[in-house]
Amino acid sequence: MESILERVQEIAKDVVAPNASAVDQEGRWPESGVRALLDAGLGGLTVPQELGGLGQGSFGVAQVCEILGQACASTAMCFGMHCVGSAVLSAKATPDQRERYLLPIIEGRHLTTLSLSEAGTGSHFYIPNTKLEAVSPDFYRVTGKKTFVTNAAYADSYVISTVAADPDAPTGQFSCIVIRNHAEGLRWGPPWDGLGMRGNSSRALHLDQVMVPRNDLLGEEGDQIWYVFQVVAPYFLMAMSGTYLGIASAALEIARNHLIKRHYSESGSSLAELPVLQHRLGTLWGMLERTRRLAYHAAASFDAGDPDALPAVFTTKAEVAECAVEMVNEVMTLTGGMAYREGSKLHQLLRDARAAHVMAPTTDLLRVWTGRTLLGRPILGA
Repeated sequence: MESILERVQEIAKDVVAPNASAVDQEGRWPESGVRALLDAGLGGLTVPQELGGLGQGSFGVAQVCEILGQACASTAMCFGMHCVGSAVLSAKATPDQRERYLLPIIEGRHLTTLSLSEAGTGSHFYIPNTKLEAVSPDFYRVTGKKTFVTNAAYADSYVISTVAADPDAPTGQFSCIVIRNHAEGLRWGPPWDGLGMRGNSSRALHLDQVMVPRNDLLGEEGDQIWYVFQVVAPYFLMAMSGTYLGIASAALEIARNHLIKRHYSESGSSLAELPVLQHRLGTLWGMLERTRRLAYHAAASFDAGDPDALPAVFTTKAEVAECAVEMVNEVMTLTGGMAYREGSKLHQLLRDARAAHVMAPTTDLLRVWTGRTLLGRPILGA
């Protein structure tokens, strides 16, 4: 893993960071950073080694996204969603799917992503309304609308959640299927123009009776809930957690540098000499470090197959969201008026950090899931 992280750090420094401002200001999808990661052989990060990939789990995703998030949160999220999609594709891949999807992913020739959220279900992303209808022995027909699709129009494939269109199908028969970018009947909503995470290309996806080969079904019909809690949730939550840890870490470094370099003109003394500011910086470091340790512990526990890992996985993203928002707020106070200058990096960090609470699963929903798990109740309710 050390060599992987070294490659990521090099790309973050040489490619991602120099383009971060343009990605934010222009709402530009971070193509240079994402392509550099794929070209460096990192596309198969979450594809198992026995299938030819790098074999990293959710812990590896968290570490990679934290490094990228320090430089550009949108690049971290876009690559993180590729890693989540790759993990989903790998989980029950058929030999045919390995050849058509995983091999190009490993070779850096294929970018994938998730497409689960829908306007009608909000943060309950695991309950799709998009219909999957069997129309022949060889094809399904998919009809519906997805929202907030990261990497929209840039990915080569999209992992879609669906519900059976057949009224006689079992209640809640949710399935996952992969759809190619140029499938007939697939069209995109307006370009993403958000407050933060402006490079995500997070757009609506319209699926107008898209014909999809049956061999692009992932697993079996009705497997979607298994995918959500065994693959999607842990990998997705760790990709987001790593990204927002990166934001918090970047903000803390801005504060540290400011306190070291800022001097009073009348005395020449540094802000770093003031005990109250030393105390505040130390408090912020402690908040970040304990949150990072929770994230790493949760990811490592899940990857090790710990049956009790899910509460920690759920809690991690909620805690990281609170850490990132509080960190940037406090650093803006510590750095004073300089934080409000035109082009301040904290402008971007503040806007990006605020998305942490509202990106599904939301902080409130994750707290509920954690409580239900601890009480032995069904995660999705009675």
